[in-house]
Amino acid sequence: MNQDAMLVPLSLPADASRQERQGFARLCTLLASAAEGAKTVGDHDHWVRTAKIKNLYDQPLLAAAAHAAIDLVNQGWTVRIDKSRAIFAPPSVHSDREAEKARIRRQELLRRDEQLRKGSVRKFVESMERTHQHGDRLVSVFNLMRDGRELIEALQRAGASADVIKPYVQIVDSSTCELTGFKLHDIWRYFRHTWSNAYATVPGRSMPILIRDAATQFHAVIGLAAISSPVVQIAERDQWIGWETDQFLEQVRAKPTDDIACWLAQRINAQQSEIYVDDLLRDGILQPTDLTTPTPEVIARLRADAERHRQRHHQASTIREVRNIKHGAWVDRAMTDLFRSKRSSALAETLEIATLLGAYLSPPTAEGLTKAFSDPKTRTQMRRVVRRARGERVGTVIADLTVCGAVAPYNALAAGKLVGALAVSPRVLAAYREKYARPSEIASAMAGRPILRETRLSFVGTTSLYGTGSSQYNRLFWPAEIMGGKSNTRVGFHELGRSRSFGTSHFSEETVNALVRLSALSGSVVRVNGLFGEGVSPRLRKVRLGLAALGWPADELLRHGRERILYGVPLVENLRDYSLGIDREPKYLLNPELPEADAKVADWWLERWCRQRATRQDVLESMRSHRLVRPVRHGARVPLPAGDEMLEMLPIVT
Repeated sequence: MNQDAMLVPLSLPADASRQERQGFARLCTLLASAAEGAKTVGDHDHWVRTAKIKNLYDQPLLAAAAHAAIDLVNQGWTVRIDKSRAIFAPPSVHSDREAEKARIRRQELLRRDEQLRKGSVRKFVESMERTHQHGDRLVSVFNLMRDGRELIEALQRAGASADVIKPYVQIVDSSTCELTGFKLHDIWRYFRHTWSNAYATVPGRSMPILIRDAATQFHAVIGLAAISSPVVQIAERDQWIGWETDQFLEQVRAKPTDDIACWLAQRINAQQSEIYVDDLLRDGILQPTDLTTPTPEVIARLRADAERHRQRHHQASTIREVRNIKHGAWVDRAMTDLFRSKRSSALAETLEIATLLGAYLSPPTAEGLTKAFSDPKTRTQMRRVVRRARGERVGTVIADLTVCGAVAPYNALAAGKLVGALAVSPRVLAAYREKYARPSEIASAMAGRPILRETRLSFVGTTSLYGTGSSQYNRLFWPAEIMGGKSNTRVGFHELGRSRSFGTSHFSEETVNALVRLSALSGSVVRVNGLFGEGVSPRLRKVRLGLAALGWPADELLRHGRERILYGVPLVENLRDYSLGIDREPKYLLNPELPEADAKVADWWLERWCRQRATRQDVLESMRSHRLVRPVRHGARVPLPAGDEMLEMLPIVT
């Protein structure tokens, strides 16, 4: 047990029945005796039966508590019974690197294996592994894997030739692979299921990427990546970029400039001009003069209007109507209760900012900015402007590398580093810019008209799976000139710091469903509808509401108990000022339109990492174990849980 960790007493709320309390007490007593790592801990049905709990569905309080408690113990939490109370303690962080990796891997495999047991997932895997006719050939997903023995022979024959592995980037879209007939997204999804953590769709922007090998007949998959919407707030990342609110304002206070003053003034004007107000004027919430000379009374009316429509959004049963609004019908979307609430709230804030800060920025000068810092109320308004600017730009010029890695047998050759470099290559940056050169969903719904946001990336961040280190991102830097940059600079993954993770990955779907049901039955005034614009991470918000209904401390129970290393790739020289929008143009460290960058990155990887790995006997032995003969034993094959012997009999066509 971690002596420094907070002990968490967990019990059922006062309105639980006596039967529910007794059932939870029996379950916790059993869990207290469970050995850490026992294979049966994750079997919810086993523990419910052993605790002699019946009709669990009819006892929603007990169901939510029981499922959550089983998941916590399965993740390494310990339980002790103290005077009939269950005291839970989070897992200790192991100082031994391998032990800590094993602990985290076990946490991740809980949801991964749960997912792979689902009938729909197993059916998908079977369909990919089953042969089908494409042109004049029978093919299956096994044709997209490379036999390790064949790759070794090719490397040994090739000598100094670069033709043995020919990597290239393929952006995953709705199209079909010409060589196999599979949809590109199905190929990406299949190999994503081989990861040690569960596959999940990412809300917001997401661009999957395949790295394939043109040196093979069917262009085998080397690895996967995905560029996605970033986590909105990461303190270590924001401080490294230099746009954390207090950090940025302290820099401005020490060195005010006309450019910063102009930017602040422009931000205030843009915030107001991008809010649809026709219905607010029609309903008498606003008068036209209020937009130029606002009063405290109008700001109060707007906030009351925001709260009124927020409650209507959560209480109304019109979610289907909202979902049926046609794409591009921005006025219709703006007038929904959700966006009416957001607009009234945003306009109240903007008018208050303009009233207090605007006087110092007319005209916008460094001198006026200096005077503004002398007023505590105005400093508060500047903080709001900076936070809003960062919130707007974080999802457009910043992205996260949410998937990045190589599959067998290429992973033995440090191909994960190749995938990492290609994931931020000019080909990917150009594809990202092209894909998202369209109206912003939230900004357009706020404005009632199409609003385009910046799509040129300035920074890509990621995290290690393990806090003890990352062999994939460690020392991953390359000469900027291979991507069209300056010869005396380099690009790559900088270590930004360490962060304790916070989220729901340690809770199973069974637990999440029980918590959601409890929240609904408890009459929560807040509903998570999964509508775009409601807020980040619907799953996290659902779990929070369920834990609140139990009266359990969400902040403690949502901690993974693990540390991760944060990495980031700055793509521009003017990182802070372009990311905030102070500079309109990015000063790239590479050439974002260089067509031949993929080949140059591949040549760099072959010389820097691949060739030396290919001389090591332990690496060669590892590669030989990946064979495309029956029964298939290959590391790039989805590891379905035991019980699918029939898949072993599927024919392999080469």
